Amino acid sequence: MDSFRSNSRRQFIEYFACIGLSSTLMPGVLWADMQQLKTQKITKEMLKNAEEIAGLNFTDAQREMMLAGVNQNLHLYDELRQVHFDVSVEPAVRFSPILPGMRFDTLRQAFRMSAVSSPTRPADLQVLAFWPVTHLSRLIQSHQLSSLELTELYLDRLKKFNPVLKCAVTITEELALKQATQADEEIAAGRYRGPLHGIPWGAKDLIAKRGYPTTWGAPPFRDRVIDTDATVVERLEQAGAVLIAKLATGELAHDDVWFGGQTKNPWDPGEGSGGSSAGPAAATAAGLVAFAIGTETGGSDRSLDSLRGNQLAANFWAR
Repeated sequence: MDSFRSNSRRQFIEYFACIGLSSTLMPGVLWADMQQLKTQKITKEMLKNAEEIAGLNFTDAQREMMLAGVNQNLHLYDELRQVHFDVSVEPAVRFSPILPGMRFDTLRQAFRMSAVSSPTRPADLQVLAFWPVTHLSRLIQSHQLSSLELTELYLDRLKKFNPVLKCAVTITEELALKQATQADEEIAAGRYRGPLHGIPWGAKDLIAKRGYPTTWGAPPFRDRVIDTDATVVERLEQAGAVLIAKLATGELAHDDVWFGGQTKNPWDPGEGSGGSSAGPAAATAAGLVAFAIGTETGGSDRSLDSLRGNQLAANFWAR
């Protein structure tokens, strides 16, 4: 029974994390009321009492949404716990649109980059913050620009604009400078790895990098370090890319609110960036990284907020 209560309580708290309330007193007060009343269902009166204690205030419509969500989830959590599976089984990560009967060439082909014009190094390096990776890559490959120069440019912009946008959880400056220096040495020696060699990038903060926190945007994990590198980190490092920041995700990969605040939309800093990949979207649009890796959790990579282009943002954040 104690184990069941512990698991149920954790799942109960997870629901409130999804709606951005796990760091308030509200879920703890509600859980205590449920134990005292020996009930598995929350009422509107219980919500109102918990609001007063937590110093919050919701409308009746918002309370109805919460009641439906938390009560439904308590039931679903109980059902899920009856399903047993081997924890070593990997989740489904490949979804194929190929219909039965379709046939395609499956021969693995070598990567061939599209033809790109040869850009010239601009007098004002700040404009590079909004250049596409294809053009930055050609500048580095042609020795017109060093990875260290580009990395320092993006690091400076991160430090300048992150206090407003709240899009970076951890700036990995020491690692970035080391990787950029290594990239320059390799390129000077003729060991060019490809179009991402020396290009600064940012990782959504549910992607693990050894030696740095991977927080998932949640207060309990703000200092948690996973002692391994995610596969995408390994592959990008093999390609010579330079990791300069762990970028914000909403609490437990839900929306744009994390323990550091709300990630802002570079188009309008009065609004949130939206989606669990809010940090990668905002950082890329504001020219704080050359590119970023987000993840598709429940729509963030498809939402309009997270996929707005960077041209209008560039007009503001280039200042």
